[in-house]
This record gives sequence, C-alpha cells and structure tokens, in this order.
Amino acid sequence: MALKKVVPLLLVVFIGYYMFTDPSGLAEVAKDGAASLWDGLTRLFSATIDFLDAILS
Repeated sequence: MALKKVVPLLLVVFIGYYMFTDPSGLAEVAKDGAASLWDGLTRLFSATIDFLDAILS
C-alpha cells in the first residue's frame, strides 16, 4: 500500500530534479517520447485498418 504512494512521489521528485538540472535534456526526452508515441499509434491504427480490410474483403 505504501509503495503505491511512494513510487509516484519519487517519479515527481525525479522529474522535478531533472527539470531544474537539465531543462533542455528533459525537453528533448519529452519531444522524442511524444514522437515515438505518435509513430507507434499511427502504426497501430494502420495495422488495424489493414486487418479489418483483409477480414471484410
């Protein structure tokens, strides 16, 4: 139970520390992460559309 409270707190502290010590590095990590997430979602939706096209035709 305590672990559920400690892990998010540690994550917030780590991000806060990272933001104050290397803000440009954190921005780059966030930008790269968002680009990877977008690429993964577009691939997932494309694969889903291809799958449904194959089933329905």
